[in-house]
Amino acid sequence: MIPDTNPRFPIVMIIDDNTIDLYITSHVITRQNFGRQILQYSIASEALNYLIENSKNVSALPQIILVDIYMPIMSGFEFMEAYDDLPQSVKDYCNVYVVSSSIDQKDIMRAEEDKNIIGFCEKPISKITLENMTISN
Repeated sequence: MIPDTNPRFPIVMIIDDNTIDLYITSHVITRQNFGRQILQYSIASEALNYLIENSKNVSALPQIILVDIYMPIMSGFEFMEAYDDLPQSVKDYCNVYVVSSSIDQKDIMRAEEDKNIIGFCEKPISKITLENMTISN
């Protein structure tokens, strides 16, 4: 196990209904020392509730959010519509990346047009994907 000496980000949030993808993404994040704490959600509305509940406590917010597009109950794009209503302080601190196995150009374009989405990443998340992630703040 890699020592938790100096992770790149304090908190990373993963939102994905597929437990295998959650596991793989968490494992890569841990192995690459990308995040000290990993928040995992299989239901997007629960992740949204976490952000709402912690909106006044920046130290509890994830600096990176990885959200899948295709999920039941609330899709990644529906999550982003609700995310847009969060306080500006949350949106200024959190950096959202859409993660999907879809390479549909419509999905990519929709992600690129959303001012709250930093980038679009293909599954599975890899070391190179994490190395290329930047933050806007």
